[in-house]
Amino acid sequence: MSDLFDLPFEDDDPSRPEDAPSVRRPDPAGAATTPAPSVRRPDPAGPANAAGPLTSDNRPKTRVLSVTELNVRIRDLLEAEFFEVWVEGELSNCRIWNTGHLYFTLKDPGAQMRGVIFRSALRYLKFKPGDGLRVVARGRVSVYEPKGEYQLVCEHMEPHGLGALQLAFDQLKQRLQAEGLFDAGRKRPLPALPRKIGIVTSLEGAAIRDIIKVLGRRYANAHLVIRPARVQGEGAALDIARGITAVARLSGVDVVIVGRGGGSMEDLWAFNEEIVARAIARSRVPVISAVGHESDVTIADFVADVRAPTPSAAAEIVVARQDEFRARIDRLADRLTATARRRIHSLSRTVHILSGRPALAGVPGRIAMRGRHAAELTHALARIARASLATRHRHLQHLRRQLETFDLGRRLGGIRTRLVTADGRLTAAMTRALHQSDARFRSCANRLDTLSPLAVLGRGYAVCWTADRTRIVRASTDVNVGDSVQVTLSSGELRCDVRSKT
Repeated sequence: MSDLFDLPFEDDDPSRPEDAPSVRRPDPAGAATTPAPSVRRPDPAGPANAAGPLTSDNRPKTRVLSVTELNVRIRDLLEAEFFEVWVEGELSNCRIWNTGHLYFTLKDPGAQMRGVIFRSALRYLKFKPGDGLRVVARGRVSVYEPKGEYQLVCEHMEPHGLGALQLAFDQLKQRLQAEGLFDAGRKRPLPALPRKIGIVTSLEGAAIRDIIKVLGRRYANAHLVIRPARVQGEGAALDIARGITAVARLSGVDVVIVGRGGGSMEDLWAFNEEIVARAIARSRVPVISAVGHESDVTIADFVADVRAPTPSAAAEIVVARQDEFRARIDRLADRLTATARRRIHSLSRTVHILSGRPALAGVPGRIAMRGRHAAELTHALARIARASLATRHRHLQHLRRQLETFDLGRRLGGIRTRLVTADGRLTAAMTRALHQSDARFRSCANRLDTLSPLAVLGRGYAVCWTADRTRIVRASTDVNVGDSVQVTLSSGELRCDVRSKT
């Protein structure tokens, strides 16, 4: 015998409008809804008038409603009565259309009903609805008029018996684990001596102060690169992912610490987002996750190469690698020293045993004599060698002095000195000759200036010429009245006519 739930609903029409359910109120979550078709409402005067006008025999005439009008009335009644309800049931037939809306069936052992979550409300759910999941949905009951089906327009949904955040955490954890992001084989070891450490956290929290304090006390020569990021609230996950990517791309960064202080699951939720997990997995350098306290576990802890219970512990882990490296060097040095001492002790004991045998009783003395003879020969050879080297050195110095007498550089230096001296004397002689010539020239110029007629003219005298400037007029008898004469002055000339003479 078939069960009620074995009978599926009629398949939705793919050509259904994007906002299929027709409701009169706007969706509180912001979803657009299809307005109800324009229909003629019944007369508001009362039910008597709704039946139509009376006939001649006082019997009311029955009014025939269209299917659309009937669905509109049913919708109005349902929406007025069930404006906000909470419904518990099991999800089935969950499908997301290309419009982004989620259509589903909500059922229990005795009944089932259609439901829809619009795209604007679906994006605020922390978990992913799926078949077989028992949920508690909040919404209003409405009617999809084209098919005459009533349905639950869901505005919010929570898993029954399990928080939405915890369910979303489990779903993402299972999916990432199936992809291999939690595998131990992909975990990278931390560098033994990190030179540059990247930190992605908030500048206002206690985590950054704890990390800097620990590293400053135990690893003062570390170079810290801090990328501020929001670690709580809307958009924090995207900011953290961008910070991890930016710090990991910097040249010389050896390890990245990402984290924050403790808080509730809602406060730490940014580190449970998929975008942060992907950013940690793509990082080219090892990542240490240091989120919250010891009991706090996030998705970032599973994906990171190393999980630290607290931000201070993350700094200790980075320093611990350096301490382990130094401790290993110390252990190897101690082992090498101990091995060398044991070897020397063993060889000394062997020599002592061999030296005590009768056959080798005179060997130390003979070795000592041979050693003394070798030392004497070495001393004599060194003395002869030093004497030979001293002789050759003196001969070399003698040859060097002889060679220096034929040194062209020295000869050129002497010639250059003589040339400089001769140039100085020549310059001085030319200077003296020039001064003497200048003095003679000035003396001649002064004498010439004294004898020059121009100087006489400059003192106020003038020279009188005949009109044709052929001779100088020295007496009044040289010209006649009416003749023209030229008078030369110190500056310019005058043409004069003789009017009288004495």
